Amino acid sequence: MSEKTIYHVCEDAAWRAAQGLGTYAGSADDLRDGFMHFSTLAQVRTSVAIHRAGQAGLIMLAVAADKLGPALKWEASRGGQLFPHLYGDLPIDAVVEAIDLPLGPDGMHIFPDGYPGLEAEAPASA
Repeated sequence: MSEKTIYHVCEDAAWRAAQGLGTYAGSADDLRDGFMHFSTLAQVRTSVAIHRAGQAGLIMLAVAADKLGPALKWEASRGGQLFPHLYGDLPIDAVVEAIDLPLGPDGMHIFPDGYPGLEAEAPASA
């Protein structure tokens, strides 16, 4: 795959703590699975709806894929789609943007208006 930017959703508090360390090790789920879960822009809404529904205090990290080197692998997952998985810690300097994902009144996450590509995908039912 040749995505230039990939996306990881995490707890805001964990991200803030990682900034002082220089790397982010991932969530408890990432640590359990042995890799950090990422999505492409086309996949991120559905991933959040399935795995983070109703969870407050989240941010979406936009990450420069080319800064991750060979630790980034593209592997088949949901429905055979290829997803980016990082086998190692995320270097803070690979993050190009951190975007708040507040919950709306319906309990669904609100993605930023006009963020390229996000308007093309509606969340799947979990």
